[in-house]
Amino acid sequence: MVNRISIVGLGHVGLPLACAFAFKSFRVIGLDTDLEKIKLLKEGEAPIYEEGLQELLKRVLEKGCLKITSSYREMIEESDACFVCVGTPSNPDGSVNLKYIKEAIEIIGECLRRIDKYFLLIIRSTIPPGTTSNVIKEIIEERSGKRLGQYGLCFNPEFLREGKALHDIFNPDRIIIGAVDEKSGKILLDIYKKFYGEPMPPVIVTNPINAELIKYANNVFLATKISFINMISQLCQHLPNADVKVVAEGIGMDKRIGREFLNAGLGWGGSCFPKDVKAFLKFGVEMGLRLKLVESIIEINESQIENAIKLAEDLVGGLNGKRISILGLAFKPGTDDVRESRAIRLIEELLKYNVRIKVHDPKAIQKAKKVLGDKVSYCKTVEECLTDSDLCILATEWPEYKELNQEILKKYMRKPALLDCRRLYNPEEFKEIKFAAIGLGPRK
Repeated sequence: MVNRISIVGLGHVGLPLACAFAFKSFRVIGLDTDLEKIKLLKEGEAPIYEEGLQELLKRVLEKGCLKITSSYREMIEESDACFVCVGTPSNPDGSVNLKYIKEAIEIIGECLRRIDKYFLLIIRSTIPPGTTSNVIKEIIEERSGKRLGQYGLCFNPEFLREGKALHDIFNPDRIIIGAVDEKSGKILLDIYKKFYGEPMPPVIVTNPINAELIKYANNVFLATKISFINMISQLCQHLPNADVKVVAEGIGMDKRIGREFLNAGLGWGGSCFPKDVKAFLKFGVEMGLRLKLVESIIEINESQIENAIKLAEDLVGGLNGKRISILGLAFKPGTDDVRESRAIRLIEELLKYNVRIKVHDPKAIQKAKKVLGDKVSYCKTVEECLTDSDLCILATEWPEYKELNQEILKKYMRKPALLDCRRLYNPEEFKEIKFAAIGLGPRK
C-alpha cells in the first residue's frame, strides 16, 4: 500500500491536495520551484487564499506529515507516487503550453533513472487529449530508461472549485482515473480507497484519452451553461419587467437542467474556463473540426463586458470624466485569484473612457496591484471606495457586499448609482437611487 505521496506544483491545485493527503496521515512531500513560495510554506504561510487552507497547512506541518522542498531528487527518493499539478497556460493562439509540465516530467524521468524502484506518476494538470500516452509516456521512458511496468502512469483530472478546493477534495462528485496500464490504475485506486475509506465516491477507471476528454468536456459544458444564461440575460434587458434571475430559477428547477452555473453576470473567468475553452476550440481545429458551439459561448462571454459598459453608460448618462467605484476584483468570491478576472477585464475597458476608478476587494488587492498597477486607486474599506463616486459597480459577489443598501450609497457617493453585475441585490430595495442590473428589463 502506497503511503508516501509527492506533489509537484504547490499552487491552487497542488497545495490543497498536499495538505489533504497529509491530513489523512499520508507522508507527503510537496515540491515547488518558486523559492519565495517555498520560504513562505516552510514558515507555515499559505501563498494563496483558499477557505480553510491556512489552518490546515499549519496543522499538517506541526503534525510532521508534510515536508516542503525544491529538490526533485529528494522528492523522488521520499515518495512512491507523485501528483503533477503544474500550470498548463495558453499560448497566444489558444493552444496549451506544455512547457512546464514537460520540464517537470523530464527532471522526474532523469531522477528515476538513478533509482531502482517502481514509481507511479499521476498527471493532475489539464492537458489535451492524447498527451498522457503520446507525450508524457515518451518523455518518461526516454529520460528514465524504464518501460511501462517498471513505472506507472495515470491521468487523474481535478474538478476543484477555487475557494472550495478542500471541500471538493474531501467530497468529490466522482474520481476519474485514466490509467495507461492496469497496474497503474489499481495502485491509484488503492491510494484513493485509503484516502476516502467507505463509502467510496463513484469511480470511473478508463484510458487516458477518455479521462482527458472528460476534463475538457466538463469545463466546456459548465462554461456553456453560463454563456446560455448570459444570452438570456441580454434578451431580458430588452423586455419590460423581465428578470433573468426569475427565469434561471424556473428552468433550474428542472432536474435535467439544474440551478448551478445559471447565474447571469460578467461571464466566466479564472484560471480554468478561459484557457480550457480556447484550448478545446483549438484542439477541434487540429482535428479538422469547427466547434461552432464553442465559438458561440466565447463570443457571448466577450459580449458581456460590452453589455455591462452599455448599462453603465445608460445609467449615468455617459462615462467620460466619471468617478467609478468597483467592488470585487477576484474572478469569484472565496479566492484571491485574479487570473482572467472579469472584474479586471471590465476595469481595463472602463479606463478607455477617461474615468477615475477606485477598487475594493476583501482578499485580492495585492494580486490585483500586480495586474493594474497605478491605473486605479486601492481602498481598504467599502466606504472609502464609495466616497465621492458617481457610479458603483458590483463586479464580484463577495458576501461582505450583501449589506450594501441605498442609504449607504446616498451617504458616501456624490451621485448614488449602482450597477449590479452579479445580481446580488433586490432591485425593489434600491428605488430611491439610480439602479441597473445585468438581465433586468425596464421597469413598467
